[in-house]
Amino acid sequence: MSHIYNFSAGPAMLPADVMKQAAEEMISWHGCGMSVMEMSHRGKDFVSIAEKAEADVRELMAIPENYKVLFLQGGASSQFSMVPMNLLRGASTADYINTGAWSKKAISEAQRYCDVNIAASSESKNFTNIPPLSEWSLNPDAAYVHYTPNETIGGVEFHTIPDTGNVPLVADMSSTILSRPVDVSKYGVIYAGAQKNIGPAGLTIVIVRDDLLGEENPGTPSMFSYARQAKAGSMYNTPPTYSWYIAGLVFSWIKKQGGLQAMAEVNKRKAGKLYGTIDTSDFYSNPVDPVCRSWMNIPFTLAKPELDSEFLEQAKESGLVTLKGHRSVGGMRASIYNAMPETGVDALISFMKDFENKNR
Repeated sequence: MSHIYNFSAGPAMLPADVMKQAAEEMISWHGCGMSVMEMSHRGKDFVSIAEKAEADVRELMAIPENYKVLFLQGGASSQFSMVPMNLLRGASTADYINTGAWSKKAISEAQRYCDVNIAASSESKNFTNIPPLSEWSLNPDAAYVHYTPNETIGGVEFHTIPDTGNVPLVADMSSTILSRPVDVSKYGVIYAGAQKNIGPAGLTIVIVRDDLLGEENPGTPSMFSYARQAKAGSMYNTPPTYSWYIAGLVFSWIKKQGGLQAMAEVNKRKAGKLYGTIDTSDFYSNPVDPVCRSWMNIPFTLAKPELDSEFLEQAKESGLVTLKGHRSVGGMRASIYNAMPETGVDALISFMKDFENKNR
């Protein structure tokens, strides 16, 4: 089969070098005679894999010593419940920032556990911008402030970290983690599903500050307790071992690329090229306020929506797949996470220009 570029929002493409290494180690990891999928999670071989993965992600993100790194199951959506279960700590309210579909889902789940103060929302503008911090109505008595730095569906992204004072800041970084440097010390909790910039679906990484551990809501299941998972080294039960292993390979790959600053430079350049193509054309358009456009997920529409199906079909024939926009938005969406090479973005741009020229 000829090479393709996969622009899926998730599960997303993985680095080719990671896939090749995983294939080579599939049957026998480092000559041990077993696949990682067959190993005991408490055996020395897998423990070495787990420890290296944690050490590498700590190095990449410069995670301070007073933070635990958890490798959990359940996807980022499970954190919509686990965050209030673990962080309310006797409080009755939490602040949420509503900037898109994933923010709304987090809000809906949190309302099962506490009073949610929607401190800011861009819903009235169809989630095409981010309300300025000066307009936020933060509650100083809130247990925490939750936001989604990047909305994969709408393509809206925060490019600065909100200042929430002494109230812990919680971020769903599923689609931006590892795409650039981030000051972890500004956060109480960072969580991220793996299937965009980390590895295959089935793994969720949670980075939690030590002082926020151990006061979960009464009745919180043991599996959902950050403190219990931290005490057990993320092995309260059998963890998602193979996804954890692939994540470790991805962390090593990022280090070989030069780390997060190098990834940021490439990611910014990829996004700039694609937005430049859209903005200099009257055939394509992007609805998001330019100051909060996503580097990772770039939605765009055609001036002639009746050509959408033809665009997708011809793109697929050119090796450019999974470009259909989310059903709630329509149009197209190009997700260009870390593993998307710049040549893939260049190929998409070339196709877009050719398609425009043929269909004016």
